[in-house]
Amino acid sequence: MGVSKTEHFTDEQNELAILAKAMSHPARIAIIEHLIKVDSCICGDIVNELPLAQPTVSQHLKELKNAGLIKGSFEGTTICYCINEAGFEKIKGFFKQVTEYLEKKKSECC
Repeated sequence: MGVSKTEHFTDEQNELAILAKAMSHPARIAIIEHLIKVDSCICGDIVNELPLAQPTVSQHLKELKNAGLIKGSFEGTTICYCINEAGFEKIKGFFKQVTEYLEKKKSECC
């Protein structure tokens, strides 16, 4: 299997790809939706919301945190997670570009 040639792309393109990859699993989408709904929570609460084992949920949380989509802080012996606004601002900016392009092309056919 070939090595990804990420050095051929801009930092912004690589960052967006990391964010998109982190969101590419339905369990991670469910975690993000849960965090939006409750505004923050501890890992145990997330485990109760998903049909997955605690170690699996922890791995998904780790992926989301490493990508910069969520933040975590210790509160005693638990970790409280919340949405990392900066990560989603990058995604929002990308989709804003796409949406603006589609609005301009709305009347054209290719």
